[in-house]
Amino acid sequence: MKNVTIEPFKVIGIGVTTTNENGQSAQDIGQLWGKFMAEGIADQIPNKIDSNVFSIYTNYQGDHTQPYDTILGCKVDSLTDIPEGMVGQAFDGGTYRKFVSKGDLTKGVLFGTWSEIHEQPLDRVYTADFELYGEKAMNPTDAEVEVFVGIKN
Repeated sequence: MKNVTIEPFKVIGIGVTTTNENGQSAQDIGQLWGKFMAEGIADQIPNKIDSNVFSIYTNYQGDHTQPYDTILGCKVDSLTDIPEGMVGQAFDGGTYRKFVSKGDLTKGVLFGTWSEIHEQPLDRVYTADFELYGEKAMNPTDAEVEVFVGIKN
């Protein structure tokens, strides 16, 4: 874990509003990933900067115990062309605590990482938190995913 500065960025993808109550987010986000993969959403995103996939948690209605939006998508250089059925959002960037989750994505390794994050005394800002699925996340049974949690300076 270390603090990093993230520059402002834009993302286009698909989204859902969910909550962590009663396991709802696991169901909703799982379905969102299913759609993202089955429909080849990443290949349909215009103006992509690279092939990394972001899972962004944003528009919090309070803290992580309240409803929030999840967006699965890719970083883009423009939000002028958002395909029908997709969402686009700009993020301000800022100071983030970086975590690295290593292991089998199909066996909930990220759930464990988020449980650890929720137990830490982080001074979170609840503007946007995200997971970055890059080269090291291509093998889901032996993946490395970077997790960024927005914190106050």
